[in-house]
Amino acid sequence: MKKLVLLGALVALSSCDETHTAGQESGAAPVPTNDDLRLVGGYRSEDDWCQLTGETAFTGNFLDHTADLVSCPTGSDAAQSLVNTYDAQQVAETGGYTVYTIPRE
Repeated sequence: MKKLVLLGALVALSSCDETHTAGQESGAAPVPTNDDLRLVGGYRSEDDWCQLTGETAFTGNFLDHTADLVSCPTGSDAAQSLVNTYDAQQVAETGGYTVYTIPRE
């Protein structure tokens, strides 16, 4: 009887789909592979893989007082969600990240 209950629990768990919120990867965002980016914090939420990006020698040319500079891991769901949700314009790629500028409203 215990084996049947355990088997039933395993079957139930294996049939559950993991819910995934667009733009939210699980775990910590990957670390850039170079020092071009200064990632300040999650753009849409604290755990967002797309990060508000501060000034460095690399990003200085992309900063604008009328827009946010945001960097996302290249090819991630978070990056695609950012592009789909905001008027994000790609300006660069570096260290495994794609850099976007997003006009402030």
